[in-house]
Amino acid sequence: MAEQEVTANRGVVNRVLSAVGVTSVVHSVWGYANTTIKWCWIPNWLPSWCPTSQSHLQTAEDMILRCVDSPFSKQHVPISSGNLLWTLSFSNTNVKHKTPLVLLHGFGGGVGLWAQNLDALSQNRHVFTLDLLGFGQSSRPQFSSDAQEAEDQFVESIEQWRAKMGLESMILLGHNLGGYLAVSYSIKYPGRVKHIVLVEPWGFPERPDTEEADRPIPMWIKALGAMFSPFNPLASLRVVGPLGPTLVQTLRPDFKRKFSTMFTDNTVSDYIYHLNVQTPSGETAFKTMTVPYGWAKRPMLHRMDQLEPDIPITIIYGSRSSVDSCSGITIKEMRPRSHVEIITIRGAGHYVYADQPEDFNHRVLQACDKVD
Repeated sequence: MAEQEVTANRGVVNRVLSAVGVTSVVHSVWGYANTTIKWCWIPNWLPSWCPTSQSHLQTAEDMILRCVDSPFSKQHVPISSGNLLWTLSFSNTNVKHKTPLVLLHGFGGGVGLWAQNLDALSQNRHVFTLDLLGFGQSSRPQFSSDAQEAEDQFVESIEQWRAKMGLESMILLGHNLGGYLAVSYSIKYPGRVKHIVLVEPWGFPERPDTEEADRPIPMWIKALGAMFSPFNPLASLRVVGPLGPTLVQTLRPDFKRKFSTMFTDNTVSDYIYHLNVQTPSGETAFKTMTVPYGWAKRPMLHRMDQLEPDIPITIIYGSRSSVDSCSGITIKEMRPRSHVEIITIRGAGHYVYADQPEDFNHRVLQACDKVD
């Protein structure tokens, strides 16, 4: 009986460490944990530390999408290895001939965060939005620990999804990580992309080799960075357990303001919480693809010359964002014979589509109008 308890408790420890995102140290800490847990048995009937589940996430998403007026369908689209990509489809029978628009969310996001954009963007063409592999309600597989292979897993999942959906070509719109993947996909599958819209894209510039003399990184930030480098970016949200929902509401009250025309309660905060405390998968892949302080291991600017010159690009930034728009200027300089348009939306931060949805929707529709 005692051995069965130890085996069961070993599973508990492994799951906890995996949830935090330090799977690489599971075995090294087990010697200590095995001794300790004999003195501190945890009954398996105790509720989950984080007050979440797949059904919680589904309910939270349904709540945030209830304000979308346009009819749409929801489905899990099967791809390889038994994985599924959660997809919302907005079909317009009057525009079957037009190239569809596909929305790719950013790190920690999901399909529900486009709630203020879907009605407007789906008026003139089919619109699809999916939870990226490892995020939201899509499957959460184990990604490679190699940055290039992890990126390839994301890209191949998008291509398999496209094939399953029967789309000949797409306008790819990506925010943050979604923008990085949109370009990576377009480099590999140029014939499938008619236009790229990058919204506050992540991962384009290279990390500076030296600190700027007038903006050195404080020692305490370096210390914290070293302390938390083994952990996933959102590990703290899982560690605090039942305090997680309150933590999101406290640290990110701006999300409630961004969607204030749709909700007066914590609908959006609840959705963001449940998105990001499930099993870390895409989150772990993202960490694999970064170096300290959030820079990309494989900066996309190094590969822009591999992108076909006839694929037009629209880049959208928020005037109040901390994301450096210099990458957009660099892309324009690197593609002198290609269409590259840079748009800055006043009064918007990093989440441009939520900060100034009307202006954002208008600018995206203008960009899409250039594509049949």
